[in-house]
Amino acid sequence: MKRRRIVWQLFPSYLLITLISILVVTIFTASMLHSFFMSETEDNLAARARLIEPEILTLIEKSQPDTLNDVVRTLGHRSDTRITIIHPDGVVLADSEHDPLEMDLHNNRPEVKTALRGETGSSRRFSATLQTDMMYVAVPLFHNDTVFAIIRTSKSLKSVNDTIRVLLITIGIGSLIVALAAAGISWINARRISQPLEQMKLYARRVAAGDREGRLPEEGGEEVAALAEAINLMLIQLDDRIRVIERTRNEQDAVFASISDGVLAVDAEGLLISINKAAARMFSLKRSKVRGRTVRDVIEHSDLRNFIGKSLQTEDEVEDELLLGDLDPRYIQIHGRPLMDEDGRIMGAVVVLNDVTRLRRLEKARRDFVANVSHELRTPVTSIIGYIETLEETVCEDPDAARQFLQIVLRQSERLERIIEDLLSLARIERDAEGLGIELVEANLDDVMNSALTSIDQVAKSHQMTIVKEGQKGVHAVVNPPLIEQALINLLTNAIKYSDNGTTVLVRVIEKKKRILLQVADEGVGIAQEHLPRVFERFYRVDKGRSRAEGGTGLGLAIVKHIALAHGGTVSLESEIGVGTTFTLEIPKSEHLINQLDLLESL
Repeated sequence: MKRRRIVWQLFPSYLLITLISILVVTIFTASMLHSFFMSETEDNLAARARLIEPEILTLIEKSQPDTLNDVVRTLGHRSDTRITIIHPDGVVLADSEHDPLEMDLHNNRPEVKTALRGETGSSRRFSATLQTDMMYVAVPLFHNDTVFAIIRTSKSLKSVNDTIRVLLITIGIGSLIVALAAAGISWINARRISQPLEQMKLYARRVAAGDREGRLPEEGGEEVAALAEAINLMLIQLDDRIRVIERTRNEQDAVFASISDGVLAVDAEGLLISINKAAARMFSLKRSKVRGRTVRDVIEHSDLRNFIGKSLQTEDEVEDELLLGDLDPRYIQIHGRPLMDEDGRIMGAVVVLNDVTRLRRLEKARRDFVANVSHELRTPVTSIIGYIETLEETVCEDPDAARQFLQIVLRQSERLERIIEDLLSLARIERDAEGLGIELVEANLDDVMNSALTSIDQVAKSHQMTIVKEGQKGVHAVVNPPLIEQALINLLTNAIKYSDNGTTVLVRVIEKKKRILLQVADEGVGIAQEHLPRVFERFYRVDKGRSRAEGGTGLGLAIVKHIALAHGGTVSLESEIGVGTTFTLEIPKSEHLINQLDLLESL
């Protein structure tokens, strides 16, 4: 859109306002003059009719039609008015201009119709008889409260129209003179306002070009002088702030460049604002050539582009992990956080990329080691258990002591087997989660929970404990039912193990919009606050003596944690000494279940 100078914005508006005002006044004046002259003519004709009313009434009562017509002609010529006497049935009794015998019935004329109702009627129309615009006024004559005749006076409107036309021409000439004067004044005022602004514009361009030395003259009108003073003050403050910004930017650039993690920032349109050296190295980019370009043009990795787009669409922090390269893959952990303005609108995002390749390789090596050791140990342990069971049945010398020792060995061997089984479970869960090998199906969590309660029922009865189900019924989720069942069994076993006999364990299902909570709450001894951050670590025991006495492996809660992670969820706990502990397994809903829920809410 082409921009116009301010003088051409002010001057036409001033002139237009003046012209509109003059036009409105002219139209209003013309309308008032026309109404005034028409009203005066109408009143004049009505007055003339009433002046001759007594004389006409006398002639009609004496039934002297010839005399009546002569009198009407005489009065009409003297007053320059056409006078017509009309009978109530429309017959013309006398007329000052024409022979009444040749005239049509007049009872259909508008003014006559009004007079027949006993009121003074008037109308304006073109007269076919006289070929000119006429004003007609009809006054009823009463006899014994009855209209027995009508006096109609009429006059040509030519002279009235000529008078109005002359007045309008005079008004138009005066309006033109006023408009020309207003145009000149408007132009002068517009120039007086625009010239200081033009000077300010030129000065602002010099400042934008880097010249911050000069100052605007603080002169002219009060407003213009105040504006110049404010601009000069603003320039002083701007100069100070620019120096601070430049110093801060240099410091931030130094810090930004020295960060070992990759960092990049984009605006709301996906344009790359900034990228540090580490991020540029990750994607083989040149920092000087990518700023201001779109992410799609610069970054070839589709998952990273999608992640950046997701960061620009949510107000929460998001994170994910990327795999870069094929022959020598690198694992990149990425965190995205939106940049918000003061109004809470997203104006961009910052993405941090952390190379965790070494950490992932170490984790993989650890998992492979656990799996290999578990497989190697399982066979001899099974053999030991079998030989000990045989020995227990056949021992002859000191059978009581031998049986006692053999039972201890048997219990330890069984415990060792449980440890190996738990290690295998952990390795399997982690391997399947990394390879996306966990089979997920839509399942009713009531069925999964009932299966877990059935498995733990005998253990609960042996401790005289009651397990109570609470929460919502019929909740569906996309999960691996055996793994969720195993997680519930581990949590229930833990609750029974660390609670007194005769207490109650609560199992709840809570469905929220985008996630599902499975909770197991006991009335046990509780866990001290210093232990809470570590209870999900492998082989970590809060009460080591009691855990071993109960036959625990120290891997139950670690398995629960990895089951939650395999489902894209989390596990947490709340505990208070002497009150009890509540474990919460939180798993997200699948997209199609969320869409179904939104559809049901909309219905």
